[in-house]
Amino acid sequence: MGHYVLPGNPPVEVTLRRSARARRISLRVSGVDGRVTLTMPPGVAERTALDFANEKAAWLRAQLSRQPDLTKVRIGSDLPVEGRPRRLLPGSGRRIELADDTLTVPGPPETAPRRVQAWLKTRARDQLATASDHYAQAVGRKYARLTLRDTRSRWGSCTQDAGLMYSWRLILAPRDVLDYVAAHEVAHLVEMNHSRAFWSIVDRICPGYDTPRRWLRENGAELHRYRFD
Repeated sequence: MGHYVLPGNPPVEVTLRRSARARRISLRVSGVDGRVTLTMPPGVAERTALDFANEKAAWLRAQLSRQPDLTKVRIGSDLPVEGRPRRLLPGSGRRIELADDTLTVPGPPETAPRRVQAWLKTRARDQLATASDHYAQAVGRKYARLTLRDTRSRWGSCTQDAGLMYSWRLILAPRDVLDYVAAHEVAHLVEMNHSRAFWSIVDRICPGYDTPRRWLRENGAELHRYRFD
């Protein structure tokens, strides 16, 4: 892995990746966060791949211009929590406080993004654990562990050894969306596929799941707009 910046207006940062499975040089612009990846097959010189990227610079900028603007989380900015916009306000005391339309963050303003992210992860873990426990009991299975990540390609997964993984950004979505993802992954404890039997389990333990599933397809990419660094 390496990084390269294509000169121009604006400059474009490219992540270089070599893949044994690649058959040709390829460029990909993530629809989630706009990250540009240049993939090279074995034996192709890095310079050759960079020349290819430079030839595609105009196309890359056109793709990036269609990406949603990133939002840096700061005091005074708006951030969805459980699907509802909250204005980040300075506060006193030691704890972050959630109200109907606000999120009050104590401490120096420069530490607010990091503190809010940590608070969101804790809240996400609590709610996902509660939902996973509920659905696991409904299907009569147990999961081995629950982990959180900031994944861009999936909202959750279930491993062969019954490990559940979720994106902590689900806490930004409405609660029924978080519940649906938990039900989806727990259903994989019974059916490790997306067969008719699998969807039958999801429908049984999470009736009406199609509505939050559609919300995630239509709005999920927006949850990756928010940056806490």
